Amino acid sequence: MRTHLLRAFVVGAAAASTVAFTGAVAHATEADTASSGAGQPTAQVTKLSHAEATKMLRAAGITWSSSGNCSDRNKPNCTSFEQVNLTTIQGIQTLKRASGCAINITGGTETGHASGTYSHWNGYKLDTSLSTCLNNYIQRSFTSIGGNKWRSASGNIYYKEGNHWDITYYNCGGC
Repeated sequence: MRTHLLRAFVVGAAAASTVAFTGAVAHATEADTASSGAGQPTAQVTKLSHAEATKMLRAAGITWSSSGNCSDRNKPNCTSFEQVNLTTIQGIQTLKRASGCAINITGGTETGHASGTYSHWNGYKLDTSLSTCLNNYIQRSFTSIGGNKWRSASGNIYYKEGNHWDITYYNCGGC
């Protein structure tokens, strides 16, 4: 297991610390040594396989579903976690713990979402089903920034898009 990658993992402005999770092996990408272009290094991004992510989600009691009952990253009707960021999975685990709500993920890293740096495809976003519990927690606990968007204290963005929450995880939200 490559736990040395996790020990060096830095999230946002958080201090470096050992990030532990059971059984999953994280895979580093070229972003580990990338820079922002202004001479400033960017935070490391640790990618997970679909199997690693689902193991962590299952352990946290988080469910997932897809309209196609599949996990193929290249099919838009599937829900895939292939190449999801470790901090994204940790972020949804933090939301589950903090809110006490049932969480069902309906969108991950599969094709068919909008592009961009902080996109589903790049591992930063998850979609979840709406629920009264989750709606109330997000809207009462986080700061409204207009346009059906809320920002957590850690900077993650929760966007209520009609029939689901579109969540952007820049960090793990205090994991």
